[in-house]
Amino acid sequence: MIDFSETEYFQQINRQRKKKSHYLKDVGDQWCTPDALFWAIDALYGPLVLDLFSDGENSKCPYFYTIEDNALTKDWAAKLDEAKGAAFANPPYSRSKQYKGQYITGMSHIMRHTLEQRDKGGRYVYLVKVATAEEWWPAEQIDHVAFIRGRIPFELPKWFVAANNKQAVTTASFGIAVLVFDKAWQGPKISYLYRDDLLSMGNEIMKKKDNQQNERAEYPAWLIDKDISNGLIQTPSAICNQSILP
Repeated sequence: MIDFSETEYFQQINRQRKKKSHYLKDVGDQWCTPDALFWAIDALYGPLVLDLFSDGENSKCPYFYTIEDNALTKDWAAKLDEAKGAAFANPPYSRSKQYKGQYITGMSHIMRHTLEQRDKGGRYVYLVKVATAEEWWPAEQIDHVAFIRGRIPFELPKWFVAANNKQAVTTASFGIAVLVFDKAWQGPKISYLYRDDLLSMGNEIMKKKDNQQNERAEYPAWLIDKDISNGLIQTPSAICNQSILP
């Protein structure tokens, strides 16, 4: 078994973690998904039980792969069959790198492995930047894409210690979308989500979760019933004629 903790990619991140103070540029591809956003996505597309790209501290799911594991060498479909849920990914955008013949980074390679696993079965839910012009964007292979209206304030990793008061987090400078890879998907190809509604939903779920002693929350009735008459989810045609997805 290859020890991926010996890769330069891992060592570089480890060096950053050990610094006494950091600048925003030090975060690299280690930006974290806001908890409220995760729980909203979990409610809509989950349950999300496997975090494909985690540093071991920022995992959102009970099961996860770290850099040392190298998710691109794993059988995700088999793990999901065991875990009884869907996979989640806020993937790294580092340039393609190999170690002992195995790819460890690179969005093209991540997407290739994702499509292989999709064909084997399971659901894979990605939170990604909108990059339709990029070579890695799998336009024809996506089963569902939900574009998020509104910029997302991603979070700093736990190891980040600000070097000064100028290292303040702002919203992402690019658009964000949720991609769903699931050959059993029967919904629309494209829809739109709204940042503020997602964060509101997620915060409500987190309150319920806290009230249940940190167990997975029972979602509010309006969410369980899929009552989206408040306009949380809209298809392209719905946006044009203001009718909401049933």
